[in-house]
Amino acid sequence: MAAEPLLRALMRMRTLILDPDVLVRAVASGRQKGQHPRWKRVELRYVDLKAGRHLQVTAYDETQAHTSNYALGEVGQPSPAREAVDDLLDEPFAHWHVETTTEQHQVRVTKKLEAMVHTTARAEEVEVERGHDRDKSRMLAEDDPVLISLGISTAEGRVKPSRQAKYRQVEEFLRLLDASLTEARSKGHLRKPTEADPLRVVDLGCGNAYLTFAAQRYLTHVRGLPVHVTGVDVKQQSAEHNSRVASELGIDASFVVGSIAEATLPEPPDVVLALHACDTATDEALARAVQWQASLVLAAPCCHHDVAAQLRRTPTPAPYAMLTRHGILRERFADTLTDALRASILRLHGYRVDVVEFVESEHTPRNTLLRAVRTGAVVKGGGVRKEYDDLVSTWGIRPRLAELLD
Repeated sequence: MAAEPLLRALMRMRTLILDPDVLVRAVASGRQKGQHPRWKRVELRYVDLKAGRHLQVTAYDETQAHTSNYALGEVGQPSPAREAVDDLLDEPFAHWHVETTTEQHQVRVTKKLEAMVHTTARAEEVEVERGHDRDKSRMLAEDDPVLISLGISTAEGRVKPSRQAKYRQVEEFLRLLDASLTEARSKGHLRKPTEADPLRVVDLGCGNAYLTFAAQRYLTHVRGLPVHVTGVDVKQQSAEHNSRVASELGIDASFVVGSIAEATLPEPPDVVLALHACDTATDEALARAVQWQASLVLAAPCCHHDVAAQLRRTPTPAPYAMLTRHGILRERFADTLTDALRASILRLHGYRVDVVEFVESEHTPRNTLLRAVRTGAVVKGGGVRKEYDDLVSTWGIRPRLAELLD
């Protein structure tokens, strides 16, 4: 995969994006070095409205999505859709992912402002959903068999009113997973899976495996990737239930009974998920991911009791007494401190880490997600190490993740 002029690559993508008969979806994300696009992420697809086919653009800022529909225009006449696409191609995005009915294209912009383009053919041509009722750019349709089987949607294919929060959680998780995989693949930090050696995904503390099944369904049926998922949970009942659901749906998944710290897998995973594991169980999941040298880690912590308890036992350094004097402030500070230290430790072990917002679940009001991509650049000293040492020394604490990886 050799570099080519950026403009030439983008013009190829422009041709595909502007073809309403072949485009399935296009996604722009990331930012070029030293540049800041107007949006964090943009998704494009075509929808059929009463007024005819339009290009739908969903742009995401820090807090919400903004959806607009653009008419295609007549031949030889001004086209709002073409103008919208040209404006987006001018934005300094670092990545473009363009899916057509027969191919998938990944474009990564290098530091030299050249393009690295990777194209794969689909195993079979896909049909494009143009319905306007997908105007929220859903990752999995409401009538997807997985959602129906898991009880999120009714047999008629509509999300149950009581399961709207769970559906939003699934959607936001898949959006983050999709963007993270695209970025990791484009930068060469995640291997290309094959039918003989599929992408290995493990969900540590999977419970009833809502997100495990959703991830497998999305990656295989939407992204077209060969994937095998493994769920790990301490409950035998969960493993039996999940195995039965996987068999009924024909999903390539297996379930292991055991703790996060001791579960045995036949092969190290490429992607590790740990969503809402309580307290130090998140640290155990992160430690396993580092030991496995997993390429991508997505962890949404739940409670943070360990550091909070250490703060109660340790004198607060001056002049920060007000941060720990009141219980509710001490708990919130412990949340922030815990995740900051986790991110720092992962950086020291060769991961690039982002801390992003994750939609609230019905189980916890906490909505922070740690997203880590393994670069292999282990930090042995320097500013990152000094910042970490100074922070734990100042507060007199010992993070559980540091103990597990020592």
